[in-house]
Amino acid sequence: TPHFSTRNRRSPPPLCVVGEMAIPYYTGHVTDWITGEADSSAFERALWMMSALTVGSALAEFLCDYLYNTTMNHFHTRFQSNVFRAVLRQEVGFFHANKTGDITSRVTTDTDTMSEALSSDLSLLMWYLMRGVFLYAMMLWLSVPLTLFVTVALPFILLVPKLSGKFHKNLALQVQESLAKANEVATETFQAISTVRSFANEDGAARRYDQKLQETYKLNKWEAVAYAASMWTSDLSGLALKVGILYYGGRLVTLGSVSSGELVTFVLYEMEFSTAVRVLLSVSPRVEKAVGSSEKLFEYIDRTPQISSSGTLTPQDLQGHVLMRDVSFSYPDREGPPVLKGVSLELRPGTVTALVGPSGSGKSTLVALLERFYEPQSGQVTLDGRELSKYDHRFLHEKVALVSQSPVLFARSLHRNIAYGLGEKSQEEVAGVARRVGAHRFIARMSCGYDTDAGETGGQISGGQRQGVAIARALIRDPRVLILDDATSALDMESQQQVEKEIYEGEARRRRSVLLISHRLRSVERADRILVMEDGEIQEEGTHLELMEKKGVYWQLVQRQQNGAEGSNNGFVDVDREHL
Repeated sequence: TPHFSTRNRRSPPPLCVVGEMAIPYYTGHVTDWITGEADSSAFERALWMMSALTVGSALAEFLCDYLYNTTMNHFHTRFQSNVFRAVLRQEVGFFHANKTGDITSRVTTDTDTMSEALSSDLSLLMWYLMRGVFLYAMMLWLSVPLTLFVTVALPFILLVPKLSGKFHKNLALQVQESLAKANEVATETFQAISTVRSFANEDGAARRYDQKLQETYKLNKWEAVAYAASMWTSDLSGLALKVGILYYGGRLVTLGSVSSGELVTFVLYEMEFSTAVRVLLSVSPRVEKAVGSSEKLFEYIDRTPQISSSGTLTPQDLQGHVLMRDVSFSYPDREGPPVLKGVSLELRPGTVTALVGPSGSGKSTLVALLERFYEPQSGQVTLDGRELSKYDHRFLHEKVALVSQSPVLFARSLHRNIAYGLGEKSQEEVAGVARRVGAHRFIARMSCGYDTDAGETGGQISGGQRQGVAIARALIRDPRVLILDDATSALDMESQQQVEKEIYEGEARRRRSVLLISHRLRSVERADRILVMEDGEIQEEGTHLELMEKKGVYWQLVQRQQNGAEGSNNGFVDVDREHL
């Protein structure tokens, strides 16, 4: 949690309060002079003191506002950064269990709401709370009976609006949740705009978004009613108090208990005191709303990731030997049988291991475990004989590189996308790795070359080009384990051959373990070993020739693809891929 000094923030307000409290006091002296209860020298002293205190109070308030708002802006920046980092620390399963719109709304909208309350509403709350304390003390000094009369009215001023404030807080929470759902619809629609456009469902998406907005609008109306009720009760009680003070104060003047000037001073103090109370009552619901918004934020900050990133191993001599022993796994947010059932496999340095199988067989789930997106319920996954949890998080993902079928690029240059997460890389390094996988050919033809912006999620370039850039992004790390999860499905034939050449004949092959998942079974024929998965288990293992001789599951897949029985995509699009 960011630390900031409270001494500078709180020291100016007493100066402002004392200055402003003195002005009604000297106004009473002026009144006594007008009524003949004081001499002319008192009038002159009162005017000079009022002028001096007004200037001093204004300067002190300026200093107070400057220091406080500067501190709060710094706090907001740090807090929003901390929330974002806390979300990034969570395991991948957290993002599957929570909707993207909800998470985004918490990090942006809720932090803004809380920041606004801290920078303005909380400042007003503190300022008028201090004013109220000083004003009440001055009222007691002037007239205890009148002050006791005001005190009797306080429960009506404070408690009744407080009850409506609780209702307002509950409604504020519901509004935030409803707004998050609307943001989720917008995010989902914009991310899938090509699908929406291809089915001509723009009106349907707009109607769905309008429906969510209408739900938010209805809640906002009730929230406005609750806020108005809070203000109405405050104003009504304040008006009743003024009438009572004028009546009772007039009687005290008649009896000689207070002078006319003292009554004027008391009335001015009471008016400012009532103003302070009204401001406190109007600001309190907004602060409560911010508290409601902050509850989810602090849940994120305080949440302990289910998958720890506390590993420290960063061995310089990593070989890339992966061993999976008797691993079983089920997704936490899914019911049904395990996705993986007692799977064991080995990835050896210098070899290419292919993994094939029909849809739903568990291939991409296996990849998720190798990337430590999830932990297995039973069994063990090791790298060079050590569990994946023992390795430093950044080191592990530099040395175990993944390229998926639909890689995501970022809205920045192709150069920065290839060097993503590695800091500064020279043009020669980036272009060199792009040449090895055939990406340099199409990048060089672009008008801006490597400075071309990929667009959001890489939408400014084709699917095949995204895959080429993503493969280059993985290889520039010189990983010890390379996982290609159908990563060449959109490449043209020339680029496909260049990538295969890098995999099977490249200079780095001997120091790297490769796991190749592909729907183009022809591209796995050269693999040193082929694993065939079905129903979460490895059913067959061997070379292409050995498996063809067995005429088992692999042979059937090859026959289907050759005969075109299940279409160009072999009919098994991996349903597990959504978890990546």
